[in-house]
Amino acid sequence: MRYWLMKSEPTDVSINDLANFPEQSVAWYGVRNYLARNYMRDQMQIGDGVFFYHSNCKEPGIAGIAKVISVAYPDAKQFEKKSKYFDPKATQEQPRWFNVDVQLVKKIALISLPELRKHPELERMGTLQRGNRLSITPVDPSEWKFILKNLVRD
Repeated sequence: MRYWLMKSEPTDVSINDLANFPEQSVAWYGVRNYLARNYMRDQMQIGDGVFFYHSNCKEPGIAGIAKVISVAYPDAKQFEKKSKYFDPKATQEQPRWFNVDVQLVKKIALISLPELRKHPELERMGTLQRGNRLSITPVDPSEWKFILKNLVRD
């Protein structure tokens, strides 16, 4: 089992949106970075843990806990000409972009970015590294456990 931090802009899909979606799940669409895509396509497995992170907002941070509930499959938005995620180089035979489905485990009180930065146990966490703008980063099992034990408040 692996652990991930997956960023979503709340204006696109928020933790509250996820809580209200059918089966409280969403296709993690729109990833257009090759490394993040490769994490989904090549490494994510059903049951992997996910920190649902609100990004590009007034108060970024971990807003919930989720899990991966599907293997990777082609992101349909790459084929939709009117979508901002359209990719003219992608074909049905050779898709370039993939997504997985993520399901809510529970909403939590926001763990802000400054709060995450306070803890030396998290100093190597991918999303806290300078210049890291990836929408998906692996989370070390020790970081996962530390956050769950010390920072998660319902």
